Amino acid sequence: MKVSAIVVAAGNGTRMRTDKKKPYMDIAGEPLLVRTLRAIESSPLVREIVLVVGEEDLNEAKLLVDQYGIRRVTRYAAGGIERQDSVRNGLEALDSAPDLVVVHDGARPFVTAEEMERVIQAAADCGAAIIGTPVKDTIKRVSNGLVQETIPRNDLYSVQTPQAFRTQLLREAHEKAARNGFRGTDDASLVEWTGHPVKIVEGSYRNIKITTPEDLVVAEAFLQKDR
Repeated sequence: MKVSAIVVAAGNGTRMRTDKKKPYMDIAGEPLLVRTLRAIESSPLVREIVLVVGEEDLNEAKLLVDQYGIRRVTRYAAGGIERQDSVRNGLEALDSAPDLVVVHDGARPFVTAEEMERVIQAAADCGAAIIGTPVKDTIKRVSNGLVQETIPRNDLYSVQTPQAFRTQLLREAHEKAARNGFRGTDDASLVEWTGHPVKIVEGSYRNIKITTPEDLVVAEAFLQKDR
């Protein structure tokens, strides 16, 4: 089974409230993007990585990959207007025709090889799989500042990446979405929209996405604990 990964790191990270773009920010002495790429490389199932970054950041990304010895990044792609466009560009840049493709956020450095392998195996079985955690908070639907309802959380999950798919299934979902002007919040939502089932694998609350300055504090606490 041949597996490729697309790591999407093309966002501006405006919620981080800093001049430096999020993928290149240091976490405990190493760039966030480097930590994420190393996490992906920890899985022996992933043979190649396509790294999607802002077009203006391609040189910096290549320098980091070389400097830190990230071996499995074989191709680069320029980011699009939105994340969905960036993933599609990554699919077009794949060096081969893998059986499965894994899509992962460049700002999730704490995914483990074991989590990746469970998602990959689930996708091999049913075609599409995602990882997530049961929602812990009470969720309410709000309109105009007023609570409309409290949503039962028994069946609610907070979805993360990696998300894994049979390559042709994901390609077709992206192509159909582009033709019809459909926009999804993640790749799984495109596959769901085509009518194909998506399996969920329970992950870890540690697999956070670094989005705000508060997330940096949490990330550094995780790393300190691991020492």
